[in-house]
Amino acid sequence: MINSNKCYGFIPARYESSRFPGKPLAEIANKPMFWHVYNRSIQCPYLDQVYLVTDDNRIYDASLNLEIPVLMTAKHHASGTDRILEACGHLNITGESVILNIQGDEPLLHPEMLTQLIDPFEREEVQVSTLARQITNPEAENPNLVKVIFSHQHKALYFSRSKIPYYAGSSQNPIYWGHVGLYAYKLDVLKRFATLGPSFLEQTEKLEQLRFLEAGIPIHIQQTTHKSYGVDEPEDLRIVKSILEQEQSDAGNFGS
Repeated sequence: MINSNKCYGFIPARYESSRFPGKPLAEIANKPMFWHVYNRSIQCPYLDQVYLVTDDNRIYDASLNLEIPVLMTAKHHASGTDRILEACGHLNITGESVILNIQGDEPLLHPEMLTQLIDPFEREEVQVSTLARQITNPEAENPNLVKVIFSHQHKALYFSRSKIPYYAGSSQNPIYWGHVGLYAYKLDVLKRFATLGPSFLEQTEKLEQLRFLEAGIPIHIQQTTHKSYGVDEPEDLRIVKSILEQEQSDAGNFGS
């Protein structure tokens, strides 16, 4: 159980996307994608409030129509993290608060994943947390699925698009962990992150979380069994819709 610090969830929702423009508004079961992310997020019992943060009037208006708390932010932000930091300033959130970065393209998000993110903050020394799940050898070959290795104390050692660790003739059965791109941070460390600027490894791997590691800021890894189903391209919607329909069917069968 987390301490008395406030916990806020933020869902960055940007309209412009090279692979899928207007993605947050993509319709799933007669609702925009961001509606599904929000309604799953608010089921986490630790969150005091959840906000959508956007730079687009279409998304902003759609949020208001669905009675979802929404904040308008500047268009120039390079990442969702920067957008969230601006939103925290609008709300005058205090430094010890725990901030969750909830990906807006995860309409099948399991609420327990957010609880797992927040749980480590019962320990004062935890500054940043994220999730990892065990993946198969073929999954580890995919550069779009980020891998992570971590210590016995569950502190991240490295994140990479490459297959890590490299098994150099080892007789051990390979074990790989895939990174699930949800984050929780203390607000103070989020502010420090923004002042550091992009780091060498971050720019090399195109992985924002490496900025923390290069700056000596530990990232706590929480293991999860829940799988992430992100929507990167329009084709991914078909998979998400199919899984959602199956979930609804299973729930209906369970209740009958």
